[in-house]
Amino acid sequence: MSRVVYLNGEFLNENEAKVSIFDRGFLMADGVYEVTSVIDGKLIDFDGHAVRLERSMKELMMESAISKEDLLEVHRQLIVENNLNEGMIYLQITRGSPNDRDFVFPDPKEVKPTIVLFTQSNSNMVQNPKAKIGMKVISIPDERWGRRDIKTVQLLYPSMGKMIAKSQGADDAWMVEDGMVTEGTSNNAYIVKDGSIITRELSNDILHGITRAAVLRFANEAQMTVEERNFSVEEAKKKIGQTIEGLKTLKVVKNISDKHGVEMPIVDSLYKIIYKGSNLNGSIQNVLGQDIVKDVEFIK
Repeated sequence: MSRVVYLNGEFLNENEAKVSIFDRGFLMADGVYEVTSVIDGKLIDFDGHAVRLERSMKELMMESAISKEDLLEVHRQLIVENNLNEGMIYLQITRGSPNDRDFVFPDPKEVKPTIVLFTQSNSNMVQNPKAKIGMKVISIPDERWGRRDIKTVQLLYPSMGKMIAKSQGADDAWMVEDGMVTEGTSNNAYIVKDGSIITRELSNDILHGITRAAVLRFANEAQMTVEERNFSVEEAKKKIGQTIEGLKTLKVVKNISDKHGVEMPIVDSLYKIIYKGSNLNGSIQNVLGQDIVKDVEFIK
């Protein structure tokens, strides 16, 4: 069954949606995007995605294309139109379609941005088998451009990274620059051990992850140790319990761990503190007293 998509103010059948061959997203990768998860028909962390979208556009000197309120309504309408219960909504905004190809930006007063949104159904958002069996990760050189903090549609190298990992029997790749891990191909990277979380500090070197912000906020509220610093693959190998970000909410991760019987003491502790009102000190002591379980296997 075909989907209903959104294109420049219209809800259309996906087969009827057309974008110009001169669109700068197509010719120059001149655009930004966001992907918002949908669980039980509800948007997850929409506000965070909207704020990051606005920042990305500002950094690329793009005019604001749509208000946050209107964007939220479009997301909600697409969920209804496509009866989306579990999956995601992809949003892309480009600098628009001038009449020809040119390196110079078109005048925003004459060329309006191109706005595209569509849904993707994914029944494994919550019941992801990787949560039970873990992931295999390789490392590759980070050869992306220098402004990785901007969520642009320039995704060729991360895509190549995933294919390199696949060719070596792995699930994903951690990108490494100057001997230090930057991030995964489509996720932030962490080391989790002994009630502490280590993740690279924010800079132009990594994407400012929405889940990253939520995880660190919850961890700080739980009085856990949070270290925002560089770390190497070698350090990660020495520590047990390496973690890769992927799912978008604490509730989602909690549901996965419960369903598959996976021990995730930090997730369990954060969930109880945020949603069950558990005592902070008691929860921290519980986490520190747990046995360490390895959930990521590195391939040499």
